[in-house]
Amino acid sequence: MEGALNIGGKVINNRLFIGTGKFSSYPLMKEVLEAAEAAVVTVALRRVDAGSKTENILDYIPRNCIIMPNTSGARNSDEAVRIARLAKASGAGNWIKIEVIQDNKYLLPDNLETLKATEILAKEGFVVLPYMSPDLSIAKRLVSAGAAAVMPLGSPIGSNRGIKTKELVNIMVSEIKIPVIVDAGLGSPSDACKCMEMGCAAVLVNTAIAIADDPVNMARAFKEAVQAGRLAYLVGLSSIKDYASASSPLTGFLRE
Repeated sequence: MEGALNIGGKVINNRLFIGTGKFSSYPLMKEVLEAAEAAVVTVALRRVDAGSKTENILDYIPRNCIIMPNTSGARNSDEAVRIARLAKASGAGNWIKIEVIQDNKYLLPDNLETLKATEILAKEGFVVLPYMSPDLSIAKRLVSAGAAAVMPLGSPIGSNRGIKTKELVNIMVSEIKIPVIVDAGLGSPSDACKCMEMGCAAVLVNTAIAIADDPVNMARAFKEAVQAGRLAYLVGLSSIKDYASASSPLTGFLRE
């Protein structure tokens, strides 16, 4: 049975990626990451400062996690590239999640500017995971540009609306040869499970965990949902029928 995920030469045993925004404290965030057994954690550059003498988010991320800075706040490709380079220079490694957003209401990604940034950073040796609106043609161009994975949104950031882009994401899973990781909008463990059942390589969740009444146990729930969905995908879901099919014989068990 298929095992670990491989991105950028790194073997990843946990397909639940976790974002670090919106937590009430860094100690709580650390407890969540440990409970989820997180392998990949995304952080905004403004919270990454390896030389800081005050409380620093990096001190609360488990040592075995891959830190994936994001270019949150970038409004065009030039800004995204600058943020990525700063993150690498700060000691955060060469993984980068590209976020280029000009829309302030729905926070939808600018696919064309994202493509430009991906082309530049991939050539510089970054492991680039672009956040995008699900679009097959753009996804194919991102693959050609050197993206290590693509991260289509499930629904708008922080909305907890679930996988509203299911049909488009499903097409991408079928046609794209690099990992497809659903990012943004997943509101419940069942949303994550659905993504994994579709064949997504992983999911990234932040808000639904961070604002839960019990973030630690919600993280555990998401972790188990991702595992269940992945297993269901690997073994194969039963086909859907338009008519009933009895699970037990309807005749031959009553005698006159």
